[in-house]
Amino acid sequence: MKQLVALGLAVLLAPGLAAQQRDSAQSDTAEAGRLRAQIEQRFSERVQQDLQLTSDQATRLRATQERFGARRRTLMEQQMARRSALENQMQPGVAANSDSVRKLMDGMRAGRAEMVKIEQDEAQEMSAYLTPVQHARYQRMREQFIQRVGEMRREGRGIGRGRGMGQPGPRLRGGRRGRGI
Repeated sequence: MKQLVALGLAVLLAPGLAAQQRDSAQSDTAEAGRLRAQIEQRFSERVQQDLQLTSDQATRLRATQERFGARRRTLMEQQMARRSALENQMQPGVAANSDSVRKLMDGMRAGRAEMVKIEQDEAQEMSAYLTPVQHARYQRMREQFIQRVGEMRREGRGIGRGRGMGQPGPRLRGGRRGRGI
């Protein structure tokens, strides 16, 4: 009887638990999207200030960032999926499927080429409204931003954990402090 009651409870509660897990996953995704938008907004404000952009330049840059950022994120997700699938194929003690590995490697190579194409297209578009100096400074700022995000990921802190946004970062060479992301 106790087993039957437990089974009945499991059947009744399972859909609710699954829905909670879906809601939690959607909440995490929504939170990640909210944080990404907040970080992108702050980066955009910083770029506008540091590069002394006109309002027209800032508007055009924001549109470019949104368009190419979406393409870049999609491609990065695809590359991460390929990398994960390749790691699964290359597990020690398990025979890898040569055809699958070749297709995954070809896909990763094509993904890298597509990323270069995205960068070229973005640079071409930006050259229509940024001066060469502004464009070079923007690229440097973006590289530093990406590097900092990578450092945070490697440290296991992730965005939104650890040091708060806007607080000074660790000391850099020469005693300067890095900026918070």
